[in-house]
Amino acid sequence: LDGFIARNWANQKSALGSALDPLADKILISVLYVSLTCANLIPVSLTSMIILRDVALIAAVFYVRYKTLSPPRTLSRYFNPCYATAQLKPTFISKLILVAASLAAPVFNYVDSIYLQTLWCITAFTTVTSAYSYYHYGRKTVQVINNK
Repeated sequence: LDGFIARNWANQKSALGSALDPLADKILISVLYVSLTCANLIPVSLTSMIILRDVALIAAVFYVRYKTLSPPRTLSRYFNPCYATAQLKPTFISKLILVAASLAAPVFNYVDSIYLQTLWCITAFTTVTSAYSYYHYGRKTVQVINNK
């Protein structure tokens, strides 16, 4: 919601917010997945796959940040969100659907349902597909911003 507001209302966007919003989303999803795995509602293998993909994506963002930051490359400039050098727009709709379905599973008594297990497979497939997409189409996925 905060990202939507920042994109659609004047004077609601900040450099710090645009840097922290995607990171906060990844942390939220990761914590939800770990919690649901501890509650035996999502398999460990799926949670591991999603978290490893997100860690790889974050590492790639750090690398792109380093490569696109103009000299001098100091730590203060590197971590200063005012120097926007690249923009990445990841999607995680399949992961949100799985979180919602897993949270509802005990309430509606379908924890062992084939439908929930099918949703696990779909989420695993979309996670692998998006990881491959980020790797294969990396230059098209990351938009480099020219700041002078």
